[in-house]
Amino acid sequence: MRPAFVAAFAASALLAAAKTAGAAGALAQAVFAGGCFWSVEKRFDEVPGVVGTVSGFSGGSVENPSYRQVIGGGTGHLEAVQVTYDPGRVSYGELLDAYWHSIDPTDASGQFCDKGPQYRTAIFVSDESQRRVAEASAGQAAAELGQPLATEIRSASAFFPAEVEHQDFHVRSPLRYEAYRIGCGRDAALARVWGGRAQPAG
Repeated sequence: MRPAFVAAFAASALLAAAKTAGAAGALAQAVFAGGCFWSVEKRFDEVPGVVGTVSGFSGGSVENPSYRQVIGGGTGHLEAVQVTYDPGRVSYGELLDAYWHSIDPTDASGQFCDKGPQYRTAIFVSDESQRRVAEASAGQAAAELGQPLATEIRSASAFFPAEVEHQDFHVRSPLRYEAYRIGCGRDAALARVWGGRAQPAG
């Protein structure tokens, strides 16, 4: 394992632990790929009942990939966010609702200004219960949009945290994040897809 990755992994683990410290009751996790993980992480940070988020990569064949490897293509990973939540405050179905309305699930080429297989959308389910809820939720989203979805529902695979500079990017670098979000046209694109039901990471 590369020393740089070890440092990033340790920092990410500490960050996640800090976010979840003090949370009461049993917590659960879910993993969503929705294009650039900066915006996905911010959206879930805004959901009441979410107690931790970690940006990273899932779905690929390379162990411990770096950000540069993933965005360069060829590792098979998608940018993804691991969400830790309190099921007593927010359900998996409610997380899915926030997810659908903050992405364009009809785009098979990526998300907004970020194109390529690493930016495709997917829900990584950890068990059959999550799969049933995800499939039902996908059916509802497709009916709401009146067209098929490009978002995949995949069995969970190894999740690798991204380097520490990508964690909480909207908090650590708010001006850079806002410049990215506005320049990428994410909010306008979401409005075209979902209308007034869009839930951008504002």
